[in-house]
Amino acid sequence: MKSYSELTREELLELKSELEKKYEEAKAEGLALDMSRGKPSPAQLDLSRGMLDVLNSSSELKAENGTDVRNYGLLEGIYEARKLMGDIMGVPAENVIVCGNASLNIMYDLVSRAEVFGFDGCTPWAKLDKVKFLCPAPGYDRHFGITELFGIEMITVPMNEDGPDMDIVEKYVNNDESVKGIWCVPKYSNPQGVVYSDETVKRFAALKPAAKDFRVFWDNAYAVHDLYPEKEVKLLNIFDECKKNGNENMVFELCSTSKISFSGAGISAVASSKNNIEEIKKYMTKQTIGYDKINQLRHVKYFKDINGIKEHMKKHAALLRPKFEAVLDTLEKDLAGTGVGTWTKPLGGYFISFEGLEGTAKAVVQKCKDAGMTLTGAGATYPYKNDPKDSNIRIAPSYPSLEEMSKAAALFTICVRLVSIDKILETK
Repeated sequence: MKSYSELTREELLELKSELEKKYEEAKAEGLALDMSRGKPSPAQLDLSRGMLDVLNSSSELKAENGTDVRNYGLLEGIYEARKLMGDIMGVPAENVIVCGNASLNIMYDLVSRAEVFGFDGCTPWAKLDKVKFLCPAPGYDRHFGITELFGIEMITVPMNEDGPDMDIVEKYVNNDESVKGIWCVPKYSNPQGVVYSDETVKRFAALKPAAKDFRVFWDNAYAVHDLYPEKEVKLLNIFDECKKNGNENMVFELCSTSKISFSGAGISAVASSKNNIEEIKKYMTKQTIGYDKINQLRHVKYFKDINGIKEHMKKHAALLRPKFEAVLDTLEKDLAGTGVGTWTKPLGGYFISFEGLEGTAKAVVQKCKDAGMTLTGAGATYPYKNDPKDSNIRIAPSYPSLEEMSKAAALFTICVRLVSIDKILETK
C-alpha cells in the first residue's frame, strides 16, 4: 500500500470520499461500544462462577491455622492467601499483605500515608516544598490520577521497547531529593504491552536514590496475563535484585485478582520489605480491623495454588486472544504501509497502543465516538492528560464480543484514515 503522504491531493480527496461512505455506513449500524476501560467480558467473568460454590452455609469457615474467617483478626490476611498472592509476585508470604478488591486502593493509601506521615521516619511529603514523581508514558491514567490529586509534580519519562528510559530515571532519582517515586507496570505495561528487560529491572534495583523515602511502585497488574501462555515472557524478580543492592525498602509491589476472578470482588496484595510491611501494618491498625477473609478463603479454595491460577488464565487467554488478533489483523490490513500509524503487538495484558500522526488522536477518538464507539480519552495515557504530540490512543479489546470487536476495529481504521487524510491535506 502506498504511503498517504506520497499521494496527490486529488488521490487523497478521492480516497477520502470512499472512506466517508464507509464511515456513514458504519455509523448507520447504530453501534454502542464502550472500549474506554480494560474490562473483562461477561464470558471471562463466567469463568470464575464456580468460586461462588466453594463456600456455603455448611462449609468450615476456618483458615489453615484455625482462625475463624468470619471474625476479627489477621490484619495482614490469612496465610494461605498471602502465599497465593506472593507466588503470583514471586515473593515469600511473610512479605505480603492481602487487602480488598483493588490494588489501586492500596496505591492510593500508600501515597496518602507518605503525604501525611512520611515513609521510614522521613518528613511527610505534604510538609515539603516540592514533591515529584516519575511517570513513564504512555502509561496508566489511574496512576497519574493519584499523584495529580495530591498535587505531586509529575515528570514524563519516555517508554522504550525495554521499559522506561533508564538514563532519565537514574538522572532524576540519583540526583534530585524531591523525586519520591515512580509508577511502573513492569509486565505487559498499560497501554503498550512492554515487558521490562532484565537490564532495566537490574538498573531499577541498583538505583541510588538521593531521597531515603524514594519508592518504586511496581504495579505488576498483568503478572499472569499471557495471551500466548506457551510464549510466556519472564519478568526478572525485582525483589531478588534489590536484595543484591541493599535496596529492599525501595519497592512496593502490587497485584490483584481483578482480571483473574471477579473485577469487583477479587483480592489485592502489596509486597515489600519486612520494614515496610511493619510500617504499613502500623497505620492499617488504625484504618481497618481487617479485610474480607471469607473472600480470601474463597479464592484459595477455588484456585488452590499458583498452578491453579495459571491454568485458569489459559482460559482467559483463549477468550482474549481472538479479539486482539482481530484488531491487529485489521490494523495490518487497513493501515500497513499508509504511514499514518504504528501499533504494538503485545503478548499479554489488556491493551494495544496506537500511535497516529501528530495532532490526530483527539480527532480520531471524537470521530469514533460520533459513530458509537467510546475509546479512552486522547491524552489519558500521559500525566495531566497532556499527550504533547496528541498521537497516542489506547485500544481495549477485552469487553466487546469478537463480532463487535471486528466491527470496532474496522471503524477505528476508517476514522484514523479520514482524520489522517485531513491532516495531510493541510500541507498539500
